[in-house]
Amino acid sequence: MSYPKTPILGGYLHMKTATGTRENVKVIEEFTSGGLKVEVLEYEKLLGLSNASMAQQIYFMEQQHIHVRQIALYLNNEKVTIERGAMSYFQGNIEMVSGVTLGNALGKLVRGAVTGEQMAQPEYSGTGLLVLEPSFKHFLVLELAANESIIVDDGMFYCAQGSVSVKVISQRNLSSAVAGGESFFQQQLTGPGIVILESTVPMSEVDIIDLENDTLKVDGNFAVLRSSTLDFTVERSAKTLMGSAVSGEGLVNVYRGTGQVWLAPTIKVYDTLDLAQMLGLSSTKSMNMNTSHSKVK
Repeated sequence: MSYPKTPILGGYLHMKTATGTRENVKVIEEFTSGGLKVEVLEYEKLLGLSNASMAQQIYFMEQQHIHVRQIALYLNNEKVTIERGAMSYFQGNIEMVSGVTLGNALGKLVRGAVTGEQMAQPEYSGTGLLVLEPSFKHFLVLELAANESIIVDDGMFYCAQGSVSVKVISQRNLSSAVAGGESFFQQQLTGPGIVILESTVPMSEVDIIDLENDTLKVDGNFAVLRSSTLDFTVERSAKTLMGSAVSGEGLVNVYRGTGQVWLAPTIKVYDTLDLAQMLGLSSTKSMNMNTSHSKVK
């Protein structure tokens, strides 16, 4: 996995820019691969405030550098697959296709009945500009090599270049999925091409662990991504029940083999604060809550 290279505009110069006439929107990241250029946009300020309560909330969010972000996709005879409901608007010679054919319709229908997955994720192809829905979350952009495959938790996939295969897979072991706090159904993305994930945490808080015939044990399900080449199991933290009791840890998620695991340890903190806010607890009390089974959303 790698970060996509910085783009040379070239054939994209004739296209409308995604920032348009909006003076408070800036491009914070740019990536390119083949006929696709990706821009990550950020709103410096939200100015359409209608009451004092909303203004106060937005003010404190901006003080903590919490901004609205948006993905802009420039297609040059290219195709992209996006999460259902993520499209905001597009301009140019772009067509949408359902991704459903007579050959795969039955399989998608059966799988959807079991997993709750939508019938198909829309695909857009052609030349023009496609802008996705704004979000307070962060976008993780990476580029997969040919035949390189990763597994992400359900709900993280946001967009992918048309050359990337996107499919739903099931955990090999149901008990491991339940015990490890992982979704039984996850998404597998296989390259080559750019992949965009939607995440609660920014890339600066993601710890990329490289394994080479090695083992990684994680207490909690804050691994947001893993290589498909890795074996995933859930095991006791110690060889004996007494050892687990002494260590204070029960089950751990175990990754074995060669590949990468992306860890986001701070997701446990954010999830705890979210839960505390819903329960009306103070931030001090919330930090004392058990966060060992937090989950990326």
